[in-house]
Amino acid sequence: MSQSESDVVILGGGHNGLVCAFYLARAGLKVTVLERRHVVGGAAVTEEFHPGFRNSTASYTVSLLNPKVIADMDLARHGLKVVERKVSNFLPFDDGRYLLAGERRTQGEVAKFSARDAERLPEYERRLEVVAGVLRDWILKAPPNVVEGGWTAMLPELLKGASLGRQAAGLDTQGRRDLLDLFAKSAGDWLDGWFESDPIKALFGFDSIVGNYGSPYTPGSAYVLLHHVFGEVNGKKGVWGHAVGGMGAITQAMAAACAEQGVELRLDTPVAEVLTEKGRAVGAVTEAGDVVRARAVVSNLHPRLLFDQLVDDAVVPADFRERIGNYQSGSGTFRMNVALSELPNFIALPGQGDHLTAGIIIAPSLAYMDRAHASARLDGWSREPIVEMLIPSTLDDNLAPAGQHVASLFCQHVSPDLADEHREAVADLMIETVDRHAPGFKASVVGRLALGPRDLERRFGLVGGDIFHGRLTLDQLFSARPVMGHADHRMPVPGLYLCGSGAHPGGGVTGAPGHNAARAVLNDLGR
Repeated sequence: MSQSESDVVILGGGHNGLVCAFYLARAGLKVTVLERRHVVGGAAVTEEFHPGFRNSTASYTVSLLNPKVIADMDLARHGLKVVERKVSNFLPFDDGRYLLAGERRTQGEVAKFSARDAERLPEYERRLEVVAGVLRDWILKAPPNVVEGGWTAMLPELLKGASLGRQAAGLDTQGRRDLLDLFAKSAGDWLDGWFESDPIKALFGFDSIVGNYGSPYTPGSAYVLLHHVFGEVNGKKGVWGHAVGGMGAITQAMAAACAEQGVELRLDTPVAEVLTEKGRAVGAVTEAGDVVRARAVVSNLHPRLLFDQLVDDAVVPADFRERIGNYQSGSGTFRMNVALSELPNFIALPGQGDHLTAGIIIAPSLAYMDRAHASARLDGWSREPIVEMLIPSTLDDNLAPAGQHVASLFCQHVSPDLADEHREAVADLMIETVDRHAPGFKASVVGRLALGPRDLERRFGLVGGDIFHGRLTLDQLFSARPVMGHADHRMPVPGLYLCGSGAHPGGGVTGAPGHNAARAVLNDLGR
């Protein structure tokens, strides 16, 4: 057992923890990061899952990583390269038709199904971008925080609220109505109001159920759709790409940037408790009994794990404890990696081509997605599941042996409580679902890794398999994330901060919660 001192100790070396550590260290603070696993990165890691085959294990595609974070950390200099998909999305349908979405392509493809929808598409995209543009400005700002106290405490929050109000006031009436709709409505209702054909609604509606244990007709799912519009790749808004080397290339570049600033990264160091004295967080105790004392403790963990397992109940206000206990976290995600002897051959679009670099979505309609959710709630998993498949080796030939490939399967819906004993049966179903559209796919699988919600929780701390560290519902967003009164990343225990996806602005590989938490710590420490 040993004791050391640091200005800040960060619990968890996921991407947000690394971003937070970088900004704190760049400001001159001594920073120690304690990571439970043998590698930094949290859910953004690249690992070998079958001999000779490597792939991103959990998070699997790039768009939401914030441009300011990329630039400040100089991630390109530290080895990060992101390449764009040659086609954004490929949706094969049972009747042999297909839709390809991508730059200068989507409108013409939609016209195959509906001339009216193709005509409306530019206006849909314009209005969605208007709302996204307002909210994009708030990704790197703490939202207005509901606080108690006199004018000294309230004035900064009132000014934040006024700033956000001015931005919303800058919208015309149509924009304000769209803003309300996208926060309160279901994605299905929103899309039904715009389009008539199933394919275009399926293309956009898929984003509303990514990582979300819900139907596209669940109220509030329109915001989940909007959340996935914030991103960009190489300066192009709304584009999705692949990090060469997998998602671990992002966090390895971040780790290199942190090391350059003098951050101490300790691997294989699980934390047993947050050390508190006189009601204040003053450090962390590892499971080995080592103590790291610090002026501030910053947690990259899921908020439920932090307060259920590491913080003494006696120092946490009862109301906060109750609300964290009721914090909703659970995803319908079933995550797979497969090693392939050859590329799949789709009935709808045979042969090799740019469509194999796309996000391949097997979910032909909003009704199909709605049934998948209902089936999972009744039976534990959907018998006709939603599958998005990416084949990153079409863009990055270092992930698999020559002539062979790796594919990521991001599957919905399974119950967050899916028992481990059903894992392989569900994995078989996901592969068979792809095989129906690309016969021979099942025979080409030479190895696989299947992770259900409980596996994701054990391996990455994603409670209920929730990739967002908590559902993106109106009661858990902006000023209410994770709990109203603590949206500024400061937890109710003085000296304790939250920098993970359970904080504003929520999930995805963005780096924004880490950036924003660092600002709060630096402000409190006089930097």
